[in-house]
Amino acid sequence: MTTSLPNIMDLSLKELQQTMISKGEPGFRASQIHQWLFSHHAQSFENMTILSLGLRQKLAETFAITRPEMIEHHESIDEACDYPAKKILLKLSDNSLIESVLIPSTDRMTACISSQVGCPFQCSFCATGKMGLRRNLSAGEITGQVYALNNLITAKEPGHTLTNLVFMGMGEPLLNTDNIIEAIETLCTRNYRFSLSQKRVTISTVGVIPEIQRIGKSGMKTKLAVSLHSADQQKRESLMPVAARQYPLKELAKTLAEYSAITGVPVTIVYMLLKGINDSLEDAKLLARFSRSFLCKINLIDYNSIINMSFRPVSNAARDLFREYLVDAGLHVTIRKSYGTTINAACGQLATTVMPLNRNNL
Repeated sequence: MTTSLPNIMDLSLKELQQTMISKGEPGFRASQIHQWLFSHHAQSFENMTILSLGLRQKLAETFAITRPEMIEHHESIDEACDYPAKKILLKLSDNSLIESVLIPSTDRMTACISSQVGCPFQCSFCATGKMGLRRNLSAGEITGQVYALNNLITAKEPGHTLTNLVFMGMGEPLLNTDNIIEAIETLCTRNYRFSLSQKRVTISTVGVIPEIQRIGKSGMKTKLAVSLHSADQQKRESLMPVAARQYPLKELAKTLAEYSAITGVPVTIVYMLLKGINDSLEDAKLLARFSRSFLCKINLIDYNSIINMSFRPVSNAARDLFREYLVDAGLHVTIRKSYGTTINAACGQLATTVMPLNRNNL
């Protein structure tokens, strides 16, 4: 899969335009090439018949077309549903590995997409953080994950397609904002064969304040989810040491208030309940106090078991008491079901290890 030529899929539309101009071509050629790559999914420049033969030859001499290669596919066996969760392992052009997940529900098909190879934040409950950060993904590598998951759906049910997209996979999306925005714009281009509404896209973050501000002012219609996990600064630092110290709760709350005021869209606060750590009545009170300062909804999620980590999920009774306090405080609260725990595809479990479970070589 490795090639000496640069991968044209890694170029932004603006970079494609600059490349065309440098080759003496009109800038609009970039849009044509972009459409062939991301809508028609051309496998070679020879397929791009709208371009002159000379330009196709120049492109073939200058670039390769390299898409993420699916090398493993796992299907969950623990959910009683018609379309179980699926996890795929993808190899990139430099042989880096990433994971992506297809999450089913009764009325939607959601792609959970990675934004980095690894993650720099080292949250204590997350397997991806143990990998460290290797690099950001290009916009082409991000869209490649979506197309790969969509192909799984259409292969099983022709005519069906992905309905939602969440950047909740490996990595911190808002440390790779430029490529996230580029990928979203491509995936939401109306006249492309695969196209989503930006309102069906959610960007998840540990709370990267400058980039939250940037997204809020950008005019994008995407949704924002913030992984909080504690509304106590000291406790949050113990769970999320890098993120909590760089982006303290007081400043984060102010930023989220500004974001929701600008966009008019509620922020989703993601709170993973950990037995004996952040599940007490006092923790619920602190979360309610934090969340009252801006328009939001709260997603409570269970801890998903990870090897060599000593955390435990709370009981159903403890989770219900925690939720009831928040609801009584006037907050909108949902309990988010985890999918794919048997294949290490649930929240916090993604890491590029070869798995023996339910292995299907494609």
